[in-house]
Amino acid sequence: MRVLITDFGFPNVDQERSLLTAAGAEVATAQCRTPAEVVAAGRDADVLLVQWAPIDRSVIAALDHCRLIVRYGIGVDNVDLRAAGERGIPVCNVPDYCIDEVADHTLALALALARQVPQTDAAVRSGTWKITPPGPIPGFRGSIFATVGFGRIARAVLSRAAAFGFVTAAYDPFLSPDAFAETGVRPLSLDALLATAGVISLHLPLNAETRHFIHAGTLARMRRDALIVNTARGGLIDTVALAAALEARALGGAGLDVFETEPLPPDHPLRSAPNVLLTSHTAWYSAASIPELQRKAAEAAVRALTGQPLRNVVNEAFLSPAR
Repeated sequence: MRVLITDFGFPNVDQERSLLTAAGAEVATAQCRTPAEVVAAGRDADVLLVQWAPIDRSVIAALDHCRLIVRYGIGVDNVDLRAAGERGIPVCNVPDYCIDEVADHTLALALALARQVPQTDAAVRSGTWKITPPGPIPGFRGSIFATVGFGRIARAVLSRAAAFGFVTAAYDPFLSPDAFAETGVRPLSLDALLATAGVISLHLPLNAETRHFIHAGTLARMRRDALIVNTARGGLIDTVALAAALEARALGGAGLDVFETEPLPPDHPLRSAPNVLLTSHTAWYSAASIPELQRKAAEAAVRALTGQPLRNVVNEAFLSPAR
């Protein structure tokens, strides 16, 4: 049995190697950046562990023995789920790591923007000392902090926001009212969320339906003082439209940890837009989250190799009978 770690940015993969070799697997590593490199390294692999490498239809068509693809992380937009399913290859992710880290980062961005921390810091450094901030700051108590999506991370974000006195709300058309009632979170339609929320935090997967979920039209429907935060997937926001809204002072501010193109291009208008906080896809990170991610990804591979039931299969809708 052969497992290929197609690419990784971790200091080492000792943990994976230990778990997988104990299950009887041979472990190979690579740093694939293109589909051709994945095919060359992984054509005969039984399992792929993938961080950023592109696993498109051409790669999947060339896999002769693959019985599982594991994505190091929550998002799976670098894997063609349909193509894998058509070949009977389950794709698993790791949806239950870095929940606290991303929720903490989301609140950090939202609170720094809401309290105008970057602007006040810049004023102090430039020699201006005022005991009032550069602009009006609404109180948190009674203001609506809303998430688009209501999964694990969104719920962790909202529990933190509630501690600051925010009214918590969410839009998720796939959940029943009971799911909101048991948490005390107010369900909102998308129209109501855009019109009333003081802070909007995105927590959606990226797919054809959610790409540019936030665009010029939705931005125009938000409050002019609203803050938007994205620690989910970069493609959820049309960032050129977002930069234009910020430049026009049609939006209160934005905090972004993820971008359509990473690194963010040097000439992107967000870099010069006002009232925006930019972090470099670091929300997931802590000293604890990295080993947790590596362990859980390796454990998913071990389950496949030892005939145990799989968990967190994200392409079940596409799965055909195994080859």
